[in-house]
Amino acid sequence: MSKSKTANAFSPLALYNLVSAAGWAYILYTVIAWYPALGQPEFYYKTKNIVILIQCGAVIEILNSALGIVRSPIVTTAAQVLSRLLVVIGIFQLLPETPATGSLAYVTLLTAWSITEVVRYLFYFFTLSFKAGPPTILLLLRYNLFWVLYPTGVASELTLIYSSLPIAELKYSVYAKYGLIFSMLTYLPGLPMLFSHMVVQRRKVMKSLRDGKISQKKD
Repeated sequence: MSKSKTANAFSPLALYNLVSAAGWAYILYTVIAWYPALGQPEFYYKTKNIVILIQCGAVIEILNSALGIVRSPIVTTAAQVLSRLLVVIGIFQLLPETPATGSLAYVTLLTAWSITEVVRYLFYFFTLSFKAGPPTILLLLRYNLFWVLYPTGVASELTLIYSSLPIAELKYSVYAKYGLIFSMLTYLPGLPMLFSHMVVQRRKVMKSLRDGKISQKKD
């Protein structure tokens, strides 16, 4: 993620990833501990503000990519962050009455997002902080969980956006509804692009792991 090859657990970028991992770990905790006790829609109303806050922090990643601080492509980074912001600001903040926010779709959304982000941010933290890089378990989680979590997250996002269409038209205008429909259409090229990128990365990482194990056996 970082251009620097020097491991430093106290660098601003490493600390950003660690704090972000902690934030999403807290969200995952609320899903596990609060949702069974509260149910919906109380769980949504109790957690939506902290989800908005934590997700908005990811804007830093667009700036890091644009400034060349990290190697992540600006297009894929912006696409991922902006699609999330559409949900947390466009729906949770501006259209909180959206029916699906009080359904299981909100729970599956937080589950997919939080697991994905805890693994991703810890992966980056270990990469930046230790010369040995992330532990093997993080590598395996990072490049295998997406098979399930990406489709789950996208399906949840689209369910929420679709549910918000009549509310957007009623509360704002028909143009707000059309804007949301357009955003849904962007998933058609966006999801295959992001998913195929992860598949390619997974192939490289799995090959490296296999080669490493073979080398160790030969030694």
